[in-house]
Amino acid sequence: MFSVDELVVYPAQGVGKVERIETQEIGGASTELYIVRILSNNVTLMVPVSNAVNVGLRAVYTPEEANGILAYLDDRSDFTGYSGQNWNRRYREYSEKLKSSDLKDVAYVLKELILIGKDKDLSFGERRLLEQAMGLISLELSFALDKDQNDVKKEIEALFADVLQKKDGESDEDEGDS
Repeated sequence: MFSVDELVVYPAQGVGKVERIETQEIGGASTELYIVRILSNNVTLMVPVSNAVNVGLRAVYTPEEANGILAYLDDRSDFTGYSGQNWNRRYREYSEKLKSSDLKDVAYVLKELILIGKDKDLSFGERRLLEQAMGLISLELSFALDKDQNDVKKEIEALFADVLQKKDGESDEDEGDS
């Protein structure tokens, strides 16, 4: 059970704060709800206390778990790339993973898209998923590690410096040839 003012994570939405716990009558039954405000967009969610775990509501990662995510991002041994998959299939797969309550699934999407982007231009949808994954991970890790979110983003980008520098270093002529 979470308490008021506790930071929690709601899948695909990110880090939120439990503002209050209240009881409301829903469908004729009295239901206890967490009222959670998502910090990145100020959206308020009502999550039934009895169903919180089933919808993936969880505590923010510990510093140890957060460092594990950074280590996972740095390990490229599980990179599958875009082996024959078209962007539409990848987009659906990655969208589902972003809804996971496991931050490692979100990290998988981030890693895959950054590494795929090394060899080919990402579609508009894939770029949006990349931004969403980066936002979800960097925000949670910033709370877990007590760091500024931009510093965490820079730390993640540094893990992929070899890939990101190649893309940034391309000339306009190179991009016009695609």
